[in-house]
Amino acid sequence: MNKEQIREYMEVLGSDGRHIGTVDHLEGESQIKLAKKDPSAGGKHHLILLDWVDHVDQSVYLKKTSQEAIVGWRTMN
Repeated sequence: MNKEQIREYMEVLGSDGRHIGTVDHLEGESQIKLAKKDPSAGGKHHLILLDWVDHVDQSVYLKKTSQEAIVGWRTMN
């Protein structure tokens, strides 16, 4: 996986195919910041690790299920 493939507004999906969020931008060298305006974000930014990414095409696909990702993400205001 090449992190340069990850772009703003890409959908992020769990390994179960469920929507987790929308990419806001890459945060540093190791995280993706999810957009707080996404309906599933609850008005807050969330950070997920790039290590969780399985592959990227038109969307970002994680190795974790949607529930595992939600439990493990870091929340920011």
